[in-house]
Amino acid sequence: MDAIRDPTTLEIEVTQAWQTVQGPIATRQKLVTINVGEIWPGQDYRVPVRMVVPADRKARGFHLTGGNTPRKLERHAKPRGVELDLLAGGIGLVMTVVQEPGSYGEAQLGGASEARFAKSLDPHHKIQYWAWPATLMRAITTAYAETEHFEKGKIAVTGSSKNGASPSMAIIHDQRMTALHATVSPIWDSPLRLCDQEARDQHRAAGGQQRGFSGGHFGPNFNQRALNAGHTWKDLQSFVADISDDVFISRNLDALRSRGVEMLFHPGTHDMVAYDLAWGGVHHPSIPIYLGANSGHGKKGHPKTERDQQNKAALLLHHFFPDEMTESMLSPPTIETELDEDILKVTVQFAPHSGEETGRIWWINDRDPDGSPRYLKELIPDENTKEMVHHAEQGTWTAEIKIDPTTSRIDLFSNHRKTLQFREGRYPTYLSSPYTRVDLGKSDAVDNR
Repeated sequence: MDAIRDPTTLEIEVTQAWQTVQGPIATRQKLVTINVGEIWPGQDYRVPVRMVVPADRKARGFHLTGGNTPRKLERHAKPRGVELDLLAGGIGLVMTVVQEPGSYGEAQLGGASEARFAKSLDPHHKIQYWAWPATLMRAITTAYAETEHFEKGKIAVTGSSKNGASPSMAIIHDQRMTALHATVSPIWDSPLRLCDQEARDQHRAAGGQQRGFSGGHFGPNFNQRALNAGHTWKDLQSFVADISDDVFISRNLDALRSRGVEMLFHPGTHDMVAYDLAWGGVHHPSIPIYLGANSGHGKKGHPKTERDQQNKAALLLHHFFPDEMTESMLSPPTIETELDEDILKVTVQFAPHSGEETGRIWWINDRDPDGSPRYLKELIPDENTKEMVHHAEQGTWTAEIKIDPTTSRIDLFSNHRKTLQFREGRYPTYLSSPYTRVDLGKSDAVDNR
């Protein structure tokens, strides 16, 4: 981290000097390219960074994103939505590029990185483990080197897919980061991610293959490429055991919470990267997640999915301007189930005075094991959702699900709305109960614990 925070090694090249840009809020903007560092000796990794601050003052902290392209960053940023609120409150924007090198004409670099990693199992050689998280950290160093335009303050990072995974790893190491909103990206260290032999055998028996995304450690599955390069399955197990403390949010919760980091995750219910909901629901029920039904890479969502959800905007506004939001976002509730003949009774309970306004339950019967093709393909049926009943005096939400006599297990979760207000705007937010798999006691039930 000392090297990451050293601005003298950025080798900054100025593409566009600071200039005033007019818009709904006038800004000052600058575009540079920086050297993140060497992926291997002699191979630099350079990316662009665009910085945006209010025209009339320094920015105190900023919102950092990597979901951009070099071509997009060549153009002046046109802030909109919550970005305008941030700028109006003195918060800056910093934008960089966390993308596959092939997407911007550097396919040879990406291929060489993968080949070196498969041969060496050195995480520094893999863009996913080193270059992308380091890009976000070095972008912070770049902005804070602009002392006439930035003051140190809070730094919130948001993004989807690789731009959810990269800040999830970076925030573990870089204490300058203070909030995270990550979508369709890994959260926890389930057995399949850790190359557990039993989990691997079950995965393959359910039709899973040792390639692609589902079944990978922190993204795309590299297992077969490493085996083809001469490594053993034990080598893979040793590798993931060595690196997982540095990768997974789930292994760093105490440290992150002691720092006061605000976090919210949207893993998706049918996502090829965040493919282990049943395991995570059992082992990490306190991690705040929102489960958009039938969501994930390439998924359109359930007809009843909460279309008004504004979780990211609300989290950013609450994080940067807590005094202007009188309410906090919801914290994860508890969930209990009780089997009563052919009825499954579900009870969800939040802490007292949480302020949740609605409850809706979702379920799917006999879902296949985490990460399997059918787990990803078979969606929650349109009819498998209902409003829950609120018992204000007990502070609970309840629902009853009639059990099909052929069903061996039921996967379920509930979503709950709380509306936050910031100045004149209202922001509907949603939080889910822990994803729960209920074994109905029949012989073909699948245990994901």
